[in-house]
Formats: sequence, C-alpha cells, structure tokens
Amino acid sequence: MSETEMSVEKHVFEADVARLLHLMVHSVYSDKNVFLRELISNAADACEKLRYEAIVSPELLAGDPTPRITLTLDEENHRLVVEDNGIGMGRDELVEALGTIARSGTRAFMERIEAAQGKEGAQLIGQFGVGFYSVFMVADKVDVVSRHAGSEHAWLWSSDGKGSYTVSAADLTDAPARGTRITLHLMEDAKTYTSRWTVERIVKDQSGHVPVPISILEKPGAEPVQVGDGTALWTKQKSEISKEDYADFYRGVAGQYDDPALTVHFRAEGRHEYTALAFVPGSKPFDLFDPDRKGRMKLYVKRVFITDEAELLPRYLRFVRGLVDTSDLPLNVSREMIQESPLLASIRKGVTNRVLTAIEKLAESEPETFDKVWENFGSVLKEGIYEDYERREQLVALSRFRTTTSDEGQRSLADYVKDMKEGQSAIYYLTGDNLAQLKASPQLEGFRARGIEVLLLTDPVDSFWVTSAPDFDGKPWKSITQGAADLSNIAKPEGGKEEAPQASQLVIDFVAFAKETLGADVSDVRTSDRLTESAVCLVAPEHGPDRQLEKMLQGAGRLDDAPKPILEINPNHALITAISACPAGDTAFRTDAVQLLLDQARVLDGDKPQDPRGFAERLSRVFDRALKA
Repeated sequence: MSETEMSVEKHVFEADVARLLHLMVHSVYSDKNVFLRELISNAADACEKLRYEAIVSPELLAGDPTPRITLTLDEENHRLVVEDNGIGMGRDELVEALGTIARSGTRAFMERIEAAQGKEGAQLIGQFGVGFYSVFMVADKVDVVSRHAGSEHAWLWSSDGKGSYTVSAADLTDAPARGTRITLHLMEDAKTYTSRWTVERIVKDQSGHVPVPISILEKPGAEPVQVGDGTALWTKQKSEISKEDYADFYRGVAGQYDDPALTVHFRAEGRHEYTALAFVPGSKPFDLFDPDRKGRMKLYVKRVFITDEAELLPRYLRFVRGLVDTSDLPLNVSREMIQESPLLASIRKGVTNRVLTAIEKLAESEPETFDKVWENFGSVLKEGIYEDYERREQLVALSRFRTTTSDEGQRSLADYVKDMKEGQSAIYYLTGDNLAQLKASPQLEGFRARGIEVLLLTDPVDSFWVTSAPDFDGKPWKSITQGAADLSNIAKPEGGKEEAPQASQLVIDFVAFAKETLGADVSDVRTSDRLTESAVCLVAPEHGPDRQLEKMLQGAGRLDDAPKPILEINPNHALITAISACPAGDTAFRTDAVQLLLDQARVLDGDKPQDPRGFAERLSRVFDRALKA
C-alpha cells in the first residue's frame, strides 16, 4: 500500500503520555508564552537540519535556499499558524517525534552528527522533545502538516492533547512545498495570541536572535513583515559593531532609554565556550535596591532565550544588564530552570571577572565616566566586599570615598594611603546617615586639627563591610567612634608631637564623679584626646560594633544586649573646667550637669535624650541657677 492510499490512522499516545501532558501544561511551564519560543526553536532546528543535509544533497533546497519562519495571525478564526521551510517530516517521523514524549528527532539527529564530527556539526537547539507539547496550554486542537524535503507526500498530524492523535495523508494542494506548518486552534482565553503586538513582543523578547529570519502576517494573505532578521549582535566581531549598535541593543535588552556607561563583549574559548555581552547602565535602574536583589542577565542557548533568573552574576553586580549565550549548558525538560553545573559556575566566574576588570580599566582610562558609575552603583558594589571573599581586595581597591579633605569628588584608598600623616598607622573612617551630619561630628575634631583624612561613609552597607574589610597596603581600618583615638603620636600641622591633654586634678575628680553618677548608663567616663572644640562625645568600646552599626543592629532587633557607650570629656573645654570648679558639696548641680552632658553627647551623636522629661527638668534647674547667680 502506498503512503497516499493510507486512510486516517488513530493512535494513542505512548504509556502515561496523557498524564504527562496534563502535568506539563499545568506544572512544568510557568509562563504560557514559552509555547511560541518552543515552536520557533523547533522551526529553527528544522532549517538547520536542512542546511546540513543540503551540504551533501543540494537538490533538497529545490530552488528555495533561504530559510524562513512565518507566523500567520488569524483573529477571525482564532488561529495562530507557525510555518517553516526546513527539513520537514514524513509519516514515521511525525509519529516518532510528536507521538512520544521526550523522544526528540532533534536529539537523535544531534547524536548522529556528533558521532560523525563532534559538537560543531550543527547549531541545534532542542534536546528533550517535550517543548512542542506546551502548545496545549493555549490550544484545544493542533494540526501539523509536514512534507520532508525531496518527498512527494505530505502528512497531517492532529490532536487535542487529551490522549490520542491521528495521522493521515495531507492535501498536497494545501501542504507546504517543504517544511512544516503548525496550526493552533486557540482556546478562548488565548485569543490574545492573534494580536500582532503581543506576538511581536514575545518573538523579540524570547526568539529575536534565532539564526533564521522570522516574519509575521497580520492576517492570512497579508504581506509578511519581518520582526527578526536571523542575526544576533553578540555573534558578530566587535570591529563590525558600532557604538550606536551597542547602545540600541542595550536599550532593548535593558528596557532603559539611556546610553551604557560601559560595554563588555567577549567570547570565552577553551574547555567552556560561551559569548557574553554585558552593559553597565549610564543611570540607576529603578529597581536597583529591590529587596529580591536579582540580576538582570539573560541566558541564551544557541541564540534562544532560556531564562533571566540564572544568577549569572553575583548580586552586587545586579545593575549589569546583558546576556550570555552558550551551546552546551545542561537544561531541565522545561528549559525554564537550569541545572547547577561546572559550566554554569565557570560562566559566572568568567563574566564576573571580566566585568570587574573592565570597570577597573574604566577607572584608569576614563576617570570621569568611572566617577559617574561609582556615584550610581558604588553602594551596591560595596556589598561584594563582605559577600564575595574571593574578590574583596579587588573591590576595596576599586572603591571610592568622600573624605574630610575632599570637598568635591571621591578618593581611592591608594590616594588616601599615599597622603597619610607621619605616625598614622590606620585608615580612619566615620559612618553615619548623611554627609552634613558626619562633617559636624565632634569625634572628627582631633583628626581635623592634625590634618588627618577621615573617610566619611554614608551608605547603609558601609557599617557592615568595614568590619570584615581586609587591610589595605598593610593598614587596618579604624572607626573614629570606637575605642581610644590615640592621636598623641601624630603631629599637628605646625609641627612637633603633642602630648595627650593634661587634666587638672579638679577635672580628674569631676570625671570620677561623673562615672559614679552615670553608673550603668555608660561603660566608662574618660578624658578625650579626640575633642578640641566640643565638651563631650560618645564612643563605642574597643570591641564590638561601632556607634553607627550598633544603632542599625538595635533598630533591626538584632542586638538585645548592646554594650554601653563611653562618655569622653574634653578636659580643656571651658564648660568642663567651670563645672569641675564648682564646690564638691553642690551634689545636686553637679549631678544635673553630668546628666546634661550625657544628653548633649547623645544629641551630637544624632540621638535624642533618653529621658526627655528629665532632660527638660534638669535644664530648667540649671537655667534657674544661672539666672539667680
């Protein structure tokens, strides 16, 4: 019996396929739009198979050498048609490819090619043979008409995806001359897939770079409009791509309207091969501080979009936009989740290193551009200092800081260390909520008097990374709000080392009285060598968090038993000497003075009095005493 004489054959899907179809439609794919990506991928495979076979048998092209994929929208009849002029399928191939879950013709073909000449034999996409069945998420019936290249016969495969399918000879007058036509009879809630805007957006987002041109017909018989030209920018040589081409592509992949500040385009070769195209935006993305902190790098396999949730860069580089395209990354059956693999780890490491190296080179070659990048993304990059142990030294060296000596712009640590004062052994820093508050901090006074540069750190992340930052050029980090300042070994600008301020016996006695009076409210009261203008300030004990980190941890409920602060007193301040000179027997006034000094230190530290009513009453008593004097 000839193929054309065969009647319609009804087949039942192989064991448990109906159950598997239900599982796939309702569980495997989270985004219905992927059905179109799968169909386009299969069509691209078919065109690639034909190209390979035509090397030996050029007659298969039959005067139609240009591959193409056409999408026809039929709103009136609620249908979407996907057609290609690829290799096509005969009857047995239809049954084998579409009647059996996970038995992909593509996979078998690829195995044959690889056995003959290795992985580079053909650029094939599908590997699992299940993607086609995603059509039943949107269609209640699917018709597939296919004619194998060089064959006189065409075949029709039809199914509702509920357990069986039919195969019959197709009407040759309505069958493609070569290739496959898939007609989806759309469900009621899937009619939007006959909208050109919807379909074109999906194609551009997910399949705009497959190696076959894609066209859309807005209705049957209309003129085709090309929406994908079969080229991918990242596959071209960098010398062939203009700055404008990169910028246009960046705007499309990033969904932004600015120009990229930095473009990183490279191909990794060797044991693991992949192409990466990454952009550092010229302005802050709106979701830079999204609590989810997910990256925005897209993963492609052989130019077909797979996912944008592969975490191809560490989260402190989440502002980077772009893509990675590889050929042999292991995928699960849905293509929406990728398996952890040595290749993925290699890609993550390689792309991260190249992006950071490019940012370093930008800092050297285009400092003004780098300054803008740091202004936009420095607060995020610094997260890597405590998240990425391997690269923290690189990130510290890359960091820039506002300091007490830089009114404009920001300084590198290399510049800071180069300008350190004689006798200075540490990198001094001060953390807080805003620059103005930090510049007014009393803890800065002794450092400013000696011309010592202090880093002013205002990003919330600063309080965390400095606690684990590695020494830079052999210099440790030192918070000026923690422990003793020990500034006596550093000369003032006029020259000569300065001895620590000597307190009079009256001041020494008053400090002892203050310590006894404040009791458990502070961990210590002592004279200060860091104060030159203010009477008092608060500092944290030598061990534990500094003042700013302590506040943040307390605010987050993560520091139940915080160490009490140290009250430092300026022994040479007029107010302190005046209070110290008051008669020791005037205990009430001296007690009020000590409590007011502690509240004053709290206010200077950005806090409020611990007991507002008590503060007001003590202040009233002091005013009353002064007015009666």
